[in-house]
Amino acid sequence: MTAALSLGTYRVRAVSQAARTALAAGSPWVDTAPNYAHGRAHEELRPVLEEYPTVRVATKTGFFTEGQGRTALAEGVLAWCEAAGRHSLERGFVRWQTERSLATLGRVDLVFVHNPEHHGQGRDRAALHGRVREVFNMLEEFAHAGRIGGYGVATWSGLSSEAFTVPELLALARQASGSSEHHFTGLQMPVSLIMDDLIRQALDGGGPLVQAKDAGLITFGSAPLHGGALLEAMTPELVNFIRPGLSAAAAALLAAGSCPSLDVVLTSASTREHWDDAAKALAAPLTAQELGRVTDELASE
Repeated sequence: MTAALSLGTYRVRAVSQAARTALAAGSPWVDTAPNYAHGRAHEELRPVLEEYPTVRVATKTGFFTEGQGRTALAEGVLAWCEAAGRHSLERGFVRWQTERSLATLGRVDLVFVHNPEHHGQGRDRAALHGRVREVFNMLEEFAHAGRIGGYGVATWSGLSSEAFTVPELLALARQASGSSEHHFTGLQMPVSLIMDDLIRQALDGGGPLVQAKDAGLITFGSAPLHGGALLEAMTPELVNFIRPGLSAAAAALLAAGSCPSLDVVLTSASTREHWDDAAKALAAPLTAQELGRVTDELASE
């Protein structure tokens, strides 16, 4: 099965417009964060989410804008030493930021801890894991109160740099909840033909995606176009090799969305034409054999 095409708002400028387009087209998820769209993504999403009460909402905690940092400092929930880096996993700050996200968005199904490897640059694994466990414990409180559906980790390099592994994150969730009945339910990571190690590992039946899926987590693939950089590498020959007749963007999304064990692939497509282009391609996913031939072709270049 192909991954479900869903809206990611990281590089979207007109968030409300993109959300209306995606949700009208049937996007099952909207993925956002407090610092997206210069800190206005949540505000722009709120009225659209009210129009689509069944869409599932994922946001994040960790990063913040300069303005949000000033407010957090004024309210005493952020340390000066963390304000400059615009990222904090302090328990009090995470609680404050999650409360604000709930108040602004109206509802949240999943809160991702945003790039936890950013904490201390991931140099001290024990300290990082301890901080993540504290955040998980606090998010368990939100989940137990029925205020969020669950939580997870959205990472860029944490898995590839081995700052943490999927089994370690699961163990931290068990420790945070005090039992195996935790609310750690999602994992987001970059999946694309540029960062294709996860695809290769999944095709071989292993790696973080397979581990997460086997553990019952919802798996999200971010940056399938690698922030647009992948489009420059999508030559007509490569597009034709993936599937004749597709646009470069659709071919890249098809490859990412066909990755085994991937549930959701996030795109920032903001027009209905681009959305339908991607959705049409993903309606007929590549087989594992076809996807393997694509990654082998890229490896040989």
